[in-house]
Amino acid sequence: MLVNDTSRVKEYLSITGLADFNKLSAKLIFGADSPAIQDNRVTTVQCLSGTGSLRVGAEFLAKHYHEHTIYIPQPTWGNHPKVFTLAGLSVKYYRYYDPATRGLDFQGLLDDLAAAPAGAIVLLHACAHNPTGVDPTNDQWEKIRQLMRSKGLLPFFDSAYQGFASGNLDADAQSVRMFVADGGECLAAQSYAKNMGLYGERVGALSIVCKDADVASRVESQLKLVIRPMYSNPPIHGASIVATILKDRQMYDEWTIELKAMADRIISMRQQLFDALQARGTTGDWSHIIKQIGMFTFTGLNTEQVSFMTREHHIYMTSDGRISMAGLSSRTIPHLADAIHAAVTKAA
Repeated sequence: MLVNDTSRVKEYLSITGLADFNKLSAKLIFGADSPAIQDNRVTTVQCLSGTGSLRVGAEFLAKHYHEHTIYIPQPTWGNHPKVFTLAGLSVKYYRYYDPATRGLDFQGLLDDLAAAPAGAIVLLHACAHNPTGVDPTNDQWEKIRQLMRSKGLLPFFDSAYQGFASGNLDADAQSVRMFVADGGECLAAQSYAKNMGLYGERVGALSIVCKDADVASRVESQLKLVIRPMYSNPPIHGASIVATILKDRQMYDEWTIELKAMADRIISMRQQLFDALQARGTTGDWSHIIKQIGMFTFTGLNTEQVSFMTREHHIYMTSDGRISMAGLSSRTIPHLADAIHAAVTKAA
């Protein structure tokens, strides 16, 4: 449609990007009936996918926010510490993953955030935590929200997988919406790389939810001053694809159906891998594979077991045992299950 539209040109976008894209992106993450949007308390700028959105947000905070420490989960996406450090923030970690349970170290997380200085920034993965696949429950999110608001901690959400975790766009944005509903401030970085497959188009958005409309307009003018010397303005094509789909009811419905099919396929790969390991009688509890969510799973395999699988079975993964569930198929699961079984048995 876009390629065949002869009225389209390749002129520069404004510094903040495509207006429709920004409006629709805010609606997608905060909800169509979000009071923050209705009160004009949200400012959204188009950025270079998730990474660019994080970087613009980080530079804005380094320049204008009173606290320059950001707490990020241990572990987190490998690019997070670099993005924030280079933007001028000081990075500290809070406990997140518990290797013993292969689940969330919830008490450790609460203790570390409780010990953080008042006003510190906290990076939160909106859903489908990368690399662990471990997410807090809604009840746990509520406790995190209460603790953070009582200490005046500033939430900075990284939303790279909306719709990809559960297959439901609203459910995957629940954590963000909880923080917006209480009237407080927060930041959210969005990426359309995964949920629309637009990896190479670098399509993302940064939204900042402010106390009131006046603050939001001031924040927007300061964001322009961050973006202008960084990359001047964002690319037009990918954002136009997103805006076209989000605007058109039929295309939007088609997208949500396909998104759910992708999420369901990943969930089914988890089940098949778990079943295959059970069938082989592989030592250990592998239930974390079906409890974890999103594209990635922390298998619990150690470095020695990972290198054994590479050496003996030509299976390649990161040394910490993280695998991409999206890369699996019914055809390759038996081979992977055999290799995991052999690794656990021989390279324990």
